[in-house]
Amino acid sequence: MRDEAFIRGKVPMTKEEVRVLTIDRLNLANAKTLIDVGAGTGSICIEASMKYPQLQTIAIEKNPEAVELIKLNCEKFNVNNIRIIEAFAPIVPPVKEADAIFIGGSGGSLSEIIDWSYDLLIQGGRLALNFILLNNLMEALELLRAKGFTDLDVSQLQVSRLTALGKGDYFKPNNPTYIISCLKGSEL
Repeated sequence: MRDEAFIRGKVPMTKEEVRVLTIDRLNLANAKTLIDVGAGTGSICIEASMKYPQLQTIAIEKNPEAVELIKLNCEKFNVNNIRIIEAFAPIVPPVKEADAIFIGGSGGSLSEIIDWSYDLLIQGGRLALNFILLNNLMEALELLRAKGFTDLDVSQLQVSRLTALGKGDYFKPNNPTYIISCLKGSEL
């Protein structure tokens, strides 16, 4: 889905190319439940729900403006399998277990959210995290290893888009994004 298709406001959004790779890393083809922590505009959970309509999807977002944008984007794309929870994560689990969890924002509670995710994921469940700050990436890797997540995979994605400049064009770069994916235990 194109970034321009989403209603955005001033809320940060996972960019198109990053969404594609992140959703792929979540391996949702046979998943039943996806939790999106720090859902922002809802771009990850909405695109995942449209691609995998069997998903029960839960969006957790603390920002009231972002919660409204998720609702508007769900209406715009006619997505009705997303439960939106306005709260700071981690929260009392909204389900007993999840096949996949995406962490797009942690609000300073990364350690607690990783622990919560580990407890909530099924054996072989997938966790994906996105960061733009190198220190957050390094902290996450340390926490994930200490918690016992396996099959850690990390990519840095740097995307530039062709943009008009005067009489010519140039590639305007977006911020690099670090994408982590890993498993709880081993894949079934």
